[in-house]
Amino acid sequence: MTGDSSALASPATRQHTMSSVMSEDAVPSEDPRNTVELLLERLTAWKHVVDTFDEYMSTTEKILRSQAKEYEKVLKTVQNPLKAGHHFDQNVGGIASLFENMRQNTQGIINSHLEAEKNVKGSILPVIDKLRKEIKHQSKELSSGAVKGAKEIEKARNTTQKHIEILGQNAAGFDSSGGRINSLEDPYVLRRGVLHRLSKQVMEENNQRQVLITLQSNFSQFEQHIVEVIQTSLASLTHCTNVQVQSHQEHYSDIMKTAQAIPLDFEWNGFMSRSGDLLVDPTTPDRSIDTITFPNQDHRATNSIIEGNLERKSRNKLSFAGFTTGYYVVTMSKFFHEFKDDDYIRRDPTPELSIYLPEATISLTSGEKFTVKGKDVSKGLSSKLSGHSELHFKASSAEEAQKWVNALHSAMGNVNKTAGDLSEEVSKEEVKSSPSPPTYIEESSVTIGEKETQKSVRSLCLDDKDSTNQDSDTIKPLSSHPVDNTIAKAGE
Repeated sequence: MTGDSSALASPATRQHTMSSVMSEDAVPSEDPRNTVELLLERLTAWKHVVDTFDEYMSTTEKILRSQAKEYEKVLKTVQNPLKAGHHFDQNVGGIASLFENMRQNTQGIINSHLEAEKNVKGSILPVIDKLRKEIKHQSKELSSGAVKGAKEIEKARNTTQKHIEILGQNAAGFDSSGGRINSLEDPYVLRRGVLHRLSKQVMEENNQRQVLITLQSNFSQFEQHIVEVIQTSLASLTHCTNVQVQSHQEHYSDIMKTAQAIPLDFEWNGFMSRSGDLLVDPTTPDRSIDTITFPNQDHRATNSIIEGNLERKSRNKLSFAGFTTGYYVVTMSKFFHEFKDDDYIRRDPTPELSIYLPEATISLTSGEKFTVKGKDVSKGLSSKLSGHSELHFKASSAEEAQKWVNALHSAMGNVNKTAGDLSEEVSKEEVKSSPSPPTYIEESSVTIGEKETQKSVRSLCLDDKDSTNQDSDTIKPLSSHPVDNTIAKAGE
């Protein structure tokens, strides 16, 4: 072809020729790979669906297995026999048999979860795995067949397009060259060549079209197969879970019925029949302290010589309380105790004041009054503060005061005497007692020397009384004539 013909065959010229218009029809503008790529994309989408469904089923299977393990923890709580189980009736129908029923039914719940997990793992997951393999196989076939055909069409179209362009160039040169061209560039020959290549291209396109039609038809059936597998798998899962849930309900229902069948008093009645000898008989009357005995309850040292209420003047000189009532006891152990009252039930009867009589000085009575001088040995706070004290007492009457003084005197030297003997001595002293001036008698061991000393003291007291007139209600201690152990020892 001459240079003029090459110049005339520019792209701008081809766009306005008939050949150029025909080339647009001969070589379609759409990409032959578009359909194949669309099908591949859809197949990939289905692959994602199946992968997600497979993950769902696998997770469900794991949960069923984990639930079985969790119920094994529940089983461990009732696996061992009940602690202190001997308290419960071991026969059927009681608490012990209820817990045995709970163990059996909990094991049944575990087995139902394991059975459901086994069905999902053995029946559903393999079907889904097979479906995944089928999708993978479809993807390979699509890639090896349709994609390869699309490439062949693209190659044929390029060849056809090339010859159409050559035909266009030579057809345009035919008019400018005046009909003188090369035989191989004869537009007739070139046109036949275009038809030859176009027929091959069309054949490739039609073959590819049939392949794609077949693929599309297979795709429709394959998608139906995928949906059917999903439906079947879910139906199988529903059946497994329904069986498991029904079993679950039956086991718990059996536990509930077993518990409700226990009579409310079954265990207590059984307990009463087994341990009735150790339980409290409600028909037995309450104990009374009056009917109780204990060792040394009546020992002579536990009795009192005299006890009762007396009034005592406060030791606090600044106090305006005057006389207060207390409960006083003279014991066989030669103690003179003071208590707040005679109630030994509501409070511990600890003495408020205790005087050891052999170390005390006791006055004679002055009407209903008398005085005791001694040291508080109760070890209470008052004993630490007061030391030796002179205590003024007042009885309900002069006779009662004399009775107390006689008892205090009699308590000294009562080592081998009983309370009855001392009470008898107190009564005799009351009969023999006559009015006498108040004096103090310091008691220790009764000896002949002491008696002589006491006679001397008594005479001195009489002399003092004659020399001074005292009020009959006032008790004058012998402070000017003390009688102590030194005098007693001198008498000895």
